[in-house]
Amino acid sequence: MPFGPDCAVPNLTTSTDAPVLAFESRLLERAAEIEAWFRRQWQVTPPPFYASVDLRNAGFKLAPVDTNLFPAGFNNLNPAFEPLCVQAIQSAFERIMPSACDVLLVPESHTRNRFYLESVALLQELIRKAGYRVELGSPRSDLHGPETMKLDSGRELVLQPLLRDDDRVSIERFTPCVVLLNNDLSGGRPAILENLSQPVIPPLALGWSNRSKTQHFTHYRDVAREFGALLEIDPWWVDPLFRNCGQINFKTGDGEECLASNVDLLLQDIRAKYGEYGVKEEPFVIVKADAGTYGMGVLTVRNGEDVRKLNRSARKKMTATKEGREITGVIIQEGVYTFERWVEEPRFSESLSGSAESLLGLKGATAEPVVYMIDHFVVGGFYRVHAERGIQDNLNAPGASFRPLAFAEAGNCPDLRCGPHEHPNRFYAYGVVARLALLAAAREVAQALLHESLQSGRVARAVA
Repeated sequence: MPFGPDCAVPNLTTSTDAPVLAFESRLLERAAEIEAWFRRQWQVTPPPFYASVDLRNAGFKLAPVDTNLFPAGFNNLNPAFEPLCVQAIQSAFERIMPSACDVLLVPESHTRNRFYLESVALLQELIRKAGYRVELGSPRSDLHGPETMKLDSGRELVLQPLLRDDDRVSIERFTPCVVLLNNDLSGGRPAILENLSQPVIPPLALGWSNRSKTQHFTHYRDVAREFGALLEIDPWWVDPLFRNCGQINFKTGDGEECLASNVDLLLQDIRAKYGEYGVKEEPFVIVKADAGTYGMGVLTVRNGEDVRKLNRSARKKMTATKEGREITGVIIQEGVYTFERWVEEPRFSESLSGSAESLLGLKGATAEPVVYMIDHFVVGGFYRVHAERGIQDNLNAPGASFRPLAFAEAGNCPDLRCGPHEHPNRFYAYGVVARLALLAAAREVAQALLHESLQSGRVARAVA
């Protein structure tokens, strides 16, 4: 698919867009002030090495709904943005460890998902182009020697078992300066990676064995308030409301009444904001695992009774996430509509006649932007598109497809000659909100590292 200013981008199909239109206009008017604010924030709290952020554009609201600190999907980015990725990787490593030259990349333990493996292969290629030697290592217990995987793209991956020597980790004939995780640790923290003298990025404490969405969005709420004060806007325009009611067991039903009550309380708060801005849509809530990814453990509910009347299939879906991790807590998050619809160009759709893609081209499909960042740079993104899901649904589900953001330029800065909804500036708005989520993640990282430092200090004192 070609890229450029005339390529397809989703249409925003809602008339209730006044708040976001005003927000986007304000971004253009105060871009220099916004970028200066971000620069000050990164000086205080350095950004994570990389992240991806799922956004939802409701026309009256533009907000992140998930932040991934171990992003996959690099193979879905616009290839034209590759130089940005390379430059950002150089910047990130120079900040974290200026002397680094050898990088050990630790991917997910599962190796059957060929789309994920293509992402790993491209990430490895980008790191090499940035001027670093990079090899792949895995803590898998069943990996006893090099494993070579040939991919559909023609790329080849060689995965090797991790070796531990005192406080350093390596693979055969390769000892890295730094360890880069592309494994979200849903299955737990590998002992072989604990207490290394080499930097491990992101830190182990940011894996799903420790991290929670509630913690992230608590930080994000503070960021949104600060940003709202800077721009003199309602933080709600960029912030999904949320609640949490502690432990829950969907098998036994323990905690479900608390969940149902909190769903109704959150819906009251959302209705109040809808009333304030004249939004006619019906509010809804997303209930999702507080720790986990891959779109697993997600429910769309419209009232507390939906929770009380969950059927067997829904309960089963909410018992575990990736790698069988049991769901013991959920975040109750304001549902943000997506009114973006993707329509393929006719010449592209015609080449796929008879497929789901050609049907998508006729009527359009629900879409949401996903923005990728390395260090503090926006390096691209794509639209997640789903022909079978509606405007209230989770699109990160089987059947989703991906369309690289079809802009001539990356959109790291606004085009002041264009209107707020024209292509470069829509992506600029996406990038601003995504960086707000990145800043929340940066604060999350800082808090996690402080906590780990305090814990290790307590252990040392106890041993002494």
